[in-house]
Amino acid sequence: MPRAMLDYTKTVLQKVSFDAKLFAKELKKAVSRLLPSEIEELKIWLQTYILDKPELRPTLLLIEAK
Repeated sequence: MPRAMLDYTKTVLQKVSFDAKLFAKELKKAVSRLLPSEIEELKIWLQTYILDKPELRPTLLLIEAK
């Protein structure tokens, strides 16, 4: 079940990536709900996902603070 939450989080983040503020809001929610190991996996995914999305790069700080 926890894996499903991580996959769901990635799906939501992809769908809201058109808006940096909404993306940040959803990322904050995800970090508060995921397990530490899942947060690490999400961080790795996020680093790859935002490579071609410079407007989302500041949101990486939200997950690195954890």
